[in-house]
Amino acid sequence: MEIFTEVFGEKDNLRTMEMTLRAIAVFFLALLLIRISGRRSFGLCTPIDNIITISLGAILSRVIVGASPAVPVMIACFTIVILHRLIGWCIIHSKGFRQLIEGNKILVYENGNFISKNMFRALVHEGDVTRALRKSLFTDDFSRIDKAYMERNGEITFILKNKD
Repeated sequence: MEIFTEVFGEKDNLRTMEMTLRAIAVFFLALLLIRISGRRSFGLCTPIDNIITISLGAILSRVIVGASPAVPVMIACFTIVILHRLIGWCIIHSKGFRQLIEGNKILVYENGNFISKNMFRALVHEGDVTRALRKSLFTDDFSRIDKAYMERNGEITFILKNKD
């Protein structure tokens, strides 16, 4: 334990080199945790995925600055990652659980009209939908759009009209 203290310093007396070594150690620990957690953590950006990102960042930063002891922080982080994987497994295997945790997409535009009650439910306004249209299809023209959805991760997606 003395070698650990010698290399990484103690809580109130951290020098630049000790904090740098802590940062390097936390970087590799975070990389390991992300690999264990899976690609979903950063790929889907659903609320459950955002929780792991925010939690790990907040908790691991405490080790770097010496605000919390390293071993309990690492155990807490591994617990969060395992919980995330367990919830991910449950989401895959249970439609009801998936809906409870992630919700459903919300139809916000259809047949040339914005759907006010659904937009209120999704907490978006017409400008948000128009901005998403510009961003994804590089246009302001809704004449080509059949439907627009607020997805579970907060992204607005569009279904184009058929070109019959």
